Amino acid sequence: MSNPKPSTDVLVIGGGMAGLAGALALRENGAEVTLLERAPEFGEVGAGLQMAPNASRVLKRWGLLEKALEIGVRPRHLVFRDAVTGEELTRQSLGGSFEERYGAPYVVIHRSDLHRILLDACRDAGVRLVNDVTVEAVRTVDGRATARASDASTYEADVVLGADGLKSVLRSEVAQDGPVSSSYVAYRGTVPITAATPQGDLEDVIVYLGPDCHLVQYPLRKGELLNTVAVFKSASFERGEEQYGGVDELEAAYRDCVPAVREALKNLATGIRWPMYDRDPIENWVAGRMVLMGDAAHPMLQYLAQGACQALEDAAVLQEASLGTVFTEEGTDPAGWDAAIRNFNSARAARTARVQRTARVWGESWHVSGLARTLRNLLFRSRKDGDYQYNDWLYGQDGDGVPSASLPPARVGVPA
Repeated sequence: MSNPKPSTDVLVIGGGMAGLAGALALRENGAEVTLLERAPEFGEVGAGLQMAPNASRVLKRWGLLEKALEIGVRPRHLVFRDAVTGEELTRQSLGGSFEERYGAPYVVIHRSDLHRILLDACRDAGVRLVNDVTVEAVRTVDGRATARASDASTYEADVVLGADGLKSVLRSEVAQDGPVSSSYVAYRGTVPITAATPQGDLEDVIVYLGPDCHLVQYPLRKGELLNTVAVFKSASFERGEEQYGGVDELEAAYRDCVPAVREALKNLATGIRWPMYDRDPIENWVAGRMVLMGDAAHPMLQYLAQGACQALEDAAVLQEASLGTVFTEEGTDPAGWDAAIRNFNSARAARTARVQRTARVWGESWHVSGLARTLRNLLFRSRKDGDYQYNDWLYGQDGDGVPSASLPPARVGVPA
């Protein structure tokens, strides 16, 4: 027998970046928000995360950017190098005109730090946070959504945000698909920066591009930690093995790379690896009064460093879409959710699909060999620092549907 829980205006399923951002955005609009997380405690695994200006603008709008800057790092440059020769191919300065053009800084931050900033903001705003609840299905009846949990309890809401990640259960309400394997895996690691750490690149994001592999390094925690990510094509993953005993595959993938790259492999935690998946884009994220967001709606490969960024964009656009439809000058109108989530879906689907597809192509260009590598390097070398033609569609303030950071928040303050 079900165990009904108190109803809420907004029910969020999933306590990752997308869920917390969505909960905060709608709480700022005045909604009563309950968030359900299946884990016993809130937390975020992983290592570093890059926040491009399209994401840091959202934090700026919510008054959270300074908190991110207090613990993160503003890198000076994004630098691409050939992993086999060590040659610099191109660089992008990330301060000055870059920051002015896009209205916010480029920030690198530990995933757990950004997660904690969003979690604290939700707590401070009055979001009801509930752990240890696994939602199995959402149904809509007479304009109300009911979420059924694995313990047979139910939660009711005017609208449900499905933010349950790459392996989303709720996505089955709108699409019969599954995660797509990329054949690539990642090892990650963060180590303290010491006097013995090579000092030359500690203010930049460095990307080494090699055949069937790449390596990324940048500083974290105000320059106290060095973040390293090694991604390579894995024969064992192609056979279906998500984890793998030993490091022979890892070492073999980088055997032809310059010493700086091979030396950086020592920074990795090799006890666990992250298989790289995405999904094919879908146009519809809505089922009744349930709408997907974040990785549940548009999981993407990491090559554009946009997974968390697009989740923050989702939240900001949903915040705007619900103003004037649900949250009006006259008060709250729950009937407006049908239009709000459809408008949100319409505003976001094409953009996130482009990011998903571009991430795939971008990754392919990183990992080429032979003539394709020669042509790739020629193209990269032809690009000059300060050339924004490849950035504007992604970082620009007109293409993402997110209001400019210079605008005031959607609603000042949160109702008590």
